[in-house]
Formats: sequence, structure tokens, C-alpha cells
Amino acid sequence: MRITWYGHSAFKIEFDGKSILFDPFISGSGYKGGAAEVAKGTTHICLTHGHGDHVGDTVQIAKETGATVISSFEIVTWLQGQGVEKVEPMNTGGSITVDGFTVTLVQAFHSSGELVNGVFAQLGHPTGIIIEAKGQPTVYHLGDTALFGDMKLINELYKPKIGFVPIGDRFTMGARTAAYAVNNFFDFDLVVPCHYATFGLLDQSADSFRAQVTKKTEIRVPEKGVPFEV
Repeated sequence: MRITWYGHSAFKIEFDGKSILFDPFISGSGYKGGAAEVAKGTTHICLTHGHGDHVGDTVQIAKETGATVISSFEIVTWLQGQGVEKVEPMNTGGSITVDGFTVTLVQAFHSSGELVNGVFAQLGHPTGIIIEAKGQPTVYHLGDTALFGDMKLINELYKPKIGFVPIGDRFTMGARTAAYAVNNFFDFDLVVPCHYATFGLLDQSADSFRAQVTKKTEIRVPEKGVPFEV
């Protein structure tokens, strides 16, 4: 599996001819390559929730590539209204198998919505996303979330080995609570921290998080747009 982080919560994982893009907030993330570069080869887009810094460039990328967008029913319906053609609607707790891999939406403690004609519209519930595929490590993108005890149940049920974990504080877990989750609730082989340093309101580095993770887990802080293999 090849993993690329594009800043904020935007990731791409590639395996077996699939190229799955998570939360493609590219234009505003500080990634200099641009959305058109990231779009190349994308087959699927998974969205954790409906905030603009996660939906990001989804419409552009989906139209350019014909990628299938997988997310909550409310989000994909809203995107269909903007011209996105291929969607897979889901909701929290459900799983689907599409093109040889399984997607499960699990709970996250956050919010989800966007301004539509000057009015804040609710776009379903926020989620985390689990990707399972034969012969590949299970990936869990936690989305934007607070700490919650049922993370332990998610670990027991799905046994994720790679975690994309928000650490930026204020709107999500910060270094202390994210490290607590990694130390006490999960058995990750690899953690990639995310949702930090994009804006001034967020923590600006992963140093404190790394220092507080005591479990034997690899913490990788990649450069934006530089892929690595696992």
C-alpha cells in the first residue's frame, strides 16, 4: 500500500489498482501541487463529514476523474445537486463492499454541515472511515473527532493497523487526548497525525503528540505530497 498525505486531513491510499482519496481539501491546505495533480488516477473519494475543510475539492475531482464518492446519505445527495454523478450513500454503522474493498462508517464526535445560500445546512452525522481489503492493512481515518471510549470497540471489531489521527486541538482531539487514544484504545502499527498546522487556530506541530505516545507504534510525519510505502 502506498500512502500520501496532502496536508490537513487529506490522504490518498493506493493498492491493487485502486486510488482512494480521503477528505480532499487541497486548494486550501497549503499543498502546492494543486487539486488537479492530486486528482490524477483517483478512483474513489471518501468523505468523513460535511465541513468545507474536508469536502474541499471533491466536486472538481469527481467530475474530472469520474471517481465514486462514498459518504453519508446527506453529503452525497448534496454533492449530486452539484453535478457529482457516481455516489455510494451510507450512514454510521453501515458497511459496503465496492470494487474489491470494504468501507465502514463509524461514529465520530464532531459536527457536519456547510453554508448553503447563507444558511448553515446540516449534512448528516460526522464519521470515521475504515477501509478493509484482502492482503492489505486495515486503515482507519478517524475524521474529526473528540476522544470517546468506544474507540476501543472499534479496535476490537475491525483491528485497524494504520490510523490517520487528528491532533490539532480546538475542533478535534489535541496532542494529549489523541496520544491517550493511541496508547490505550488501539493497536496501530502506524499512525499518521493530521488536522494540524493548516490554520493558526490549530496546533502547529506534531511534536507534543509524538512525545506523549508511549505505546510501541510508529508515528510518521510525512512531507506533503511525498508518498511512502507500508
